[in-house]
Amino acid sequence: MRVRLIAVGTRPPTWVSQGYEEYARRLGPQLKLTLVQIEPGRRSAGQDPHRAIETEGRKILAALQDGEFVVALDEHGRQMPTRPFADWLAARMHAGQDLTFLIGGPDGFAPEVRARADLLLSLSALTLPHALVRVVLAEQLYRALSILAHHPYHRD
Repeated sequence: MRVRLIAVGTRPPTWVSQGYEEYARRLGPQLKLTLVQIEPGRRSAGQDPHRAIETEGRKILAALQDGEFVVALDEHGRQMPTRPFADWLAARMHAGQDLTFLIGGPDGFAPEVRARADLLLSLSALTLPHALVRVVLAEQLYRALSILAHHPYHRD
């Protein structure tokens, strides 16, 4: 199963890149995770970010492929504990449909992106820095895969 992460932002800190790459590597061939980075829209201090959000939205929608199951990571989305997330991932894997996660820009998603998403998912009730979300998502995918493989990484 192919899993893509489309993220607004092209220059994460080194520690973010290293953390993301570590967990993406651990996923192995069963879940091949690839990253697509989208250049953020231009923002100016004191101006409405509407134009930047629209620009990012067009780029995100252009990066999507037909037939993908799209999950927009959003602080107002559905929350899932770890084991139900693993079960959800197992169902997605069984369906055989490629999976794409989206991380928006600092001001969120354009309405068209939210409308295209098959699922709005929140990784936490806390607001997380967008760069950190890359690492958290990759780790949670690895944790879910470990649960499904009965690997001792996850402990209840």
